[in-house]
Amino acid sequence: MSASALCRTHGISDATFYKWRLHYGGIDISDARKLEGLEEENSKLKKFLAESTLDVSTLKEMLGNNF
Repeated sequence: MSASALCRTHGISDATFYKWRLHYGGIDISDARKLEGLEEENSKLKKFLAESTLDVSTLKEMLGNNF
C-alpha cells in the first residue's frame, strides 16, 4: 500500500505521515511503549503541578485577606 493510500484511509495528510515517520520511524516497539508511558507520566505531573500551584495561590490570597 502506498503512503498516499494509507493517509487517505486514515484521514491524515501526507505531510503529517512523513513528519510522524521522521519522528517515530527508528523507534522499536519497546521504546515506543516507554515513550508512551513517559508521556502519560509527564501529563500527570503537569496536572499535579497545576493543581499545587492553584492551591498555593489560593492559600496566599486567603492569608493576604486575613492580615
